[in-house]
Amino acid sequence: MRYCAVIPIYNNYKTISEVAKSVTQFVERVYVVDDGSDDETKSVLADLSSHVDGIKTITLPVNSGKGKALTAGFAAAYADGYEYAVALDADGQHFAEDIPVLVSKVSEERPTLVCGVRNITTQENMPSKNTFANKFSNFWFKVETGRELPDTQCGFRVYPLKEIAKRHIFSSRYEAELEMLVRLCWADVDIQTAPIKVYYAPDGERVTHFRPFADFSRISVMNTVLCAGALFYYWPKKIFRYVCGKKSI
Repeated sequence: MRYCAVIPIYNNYKTISEVAKSVTQFVERVYVVDDGSDDETKSVLADLSSHVDGIKTITLPVNSGKGKALTAGFAAAYADGYEYAVALDADGQHFAEDIPVLVSKVSEERPTLVCGVRNITTQENMPSKNTFANKFSNFWFKVETGRELPDTQCGFRVYPLKEIAKRHIFSSRYEAELEMLVRLCWADVDIQTAPIKVYYAPDGERVTHFRPFADFSRISVMNTVLCAGALFYYWPKKIFRYVCGKKSI
């Protein structure tokens, strides 16, 4: 199976070079998707792609959100013949050496989505709002799918590109990762987890573009839509298949 990496970036010029270079050790190609950055990111990426083999830059004309950047990278990778894409952040919180840990969970028998799992309870500098948001997301994921996952908000994942290509992803920002996770689960894609390390810079050093009120509101709206989808589509399908003896609930 062919693996690549997709790294969405918006104004993270200080960390992207080290992150992208480290990832090239573990995959054939790295797609860095510039989501309309307006700082020094463009010049850093131009220098990076011209001096480091295996890095391809995709530029979105305006800032459209992490979801749009990811799907643009996935589409380019799928068109180039890759089967799986490792998605990770550009701010240096993820460690490239964990990529083999995630990839080892991919099944050769069926499409697989692998989700990284952080040790949230002991993680140094973990923002308190992240702990609450993750518990909130985990609860609603179980309601929407009937499955339990310990870390539904971790962005370090391995995505099956063929399955992503079959679906139009409606959301564009942080909530897109939730939409992809739930909809792949509804499609009976195998979902695996793997422990990963994570680094959170101290307060004042970390660059984050998560807007607590606006993005949490968007995630809440997405959960409402997905709950409706579960009620009128996913759970009736599961019950029908159970009654027909095709698959247990």
